[in-house]
Amino acid sequence: MSEPTSRFWQLFLELFESLPRQGPGNRACVERALGLCDGLPPFPKVADLGCGVGGQTLHLAEMTRGTIVAVDLHEPSISRLRETVLSLGLSERIFPMVADMADTGLPRESFDLVWSEGALYSIGMEQALSVCRGLLRPGGFLAFTDAVWLRDDPPAEVRESFELDYPSMGRTADILVLLEKSGFSPAGHFSLPDEAWWTDFYTPMEKRICEMRKQYEGDEDALAVLDRLALEPEMRRKYPEYFAYEFFTARRT
Repeated sequence: MSEPTSRFWQLFLELFESLPRQGPGNRACVERALGLCDGLPPFPKVADLGCGVGGQTLHLAEMTRGTIVAVDLHEPSISRLRETVLSLGLSERIFPMVADMADTGLPRESFDLVWSEGALYSIGMEQALSVCRGLLRPGGFLAFTDAVWLRDDPPAEVRESFELDYPSMGRTADILVLLEKSGFSPAGHFSLPDEAWWTDFYTPMEKRICEMRKQYEGDEDALAVLDRLALEPEMRRKYPEYFAYEFFTARRT
């Protein structure tokens, strides 16, 4: 598969910015992962890294009573989250911030919980875990999702679909080992259920792709990009037994 072009990224962002969330997950998964973080203070300080438009950020605000710094490098996503926060009257609890996840500028050892759904891999898991550990107070919790292989023999089209974006994707056991090497004690993990892929992510994605096909009718380059983007939910529909999204929780040792 060829390297993405600037047109690809333009349409990719147009699509993903319009979705309620930018990766698999849902409210029930946030609640379950929070339940594995046993020992959080009553009013935790939370950092949500790679927050996108803030689907999970709002769940965290609902389920905790502390403050949340929501970080993403993509300014339009943060702008949308700021509007949402303002409309919901959450400006004193959620603080959207444009920053590189690898170098947020946030003070070290100042958070009780670092959260990240489907984003840490983008800077490399080893570096990401180091960043998260640096932000956490001793004993603080990390909760994140990551794509993992379930089998070693995925069909070529499945492996190719991950090759450009996540060539180093491994298995759950690999992440658990890396957590311990990075100064964390794993607290628990679980695979996201099927509805966490479809209800708030792939179903609205496929609907939006259909709308964009009409919008770009006659534009062969755009339609080719949309065909490529449509492969992601199609791979999940055809091959769910080969890969998963795993929710990991761990405590800084």
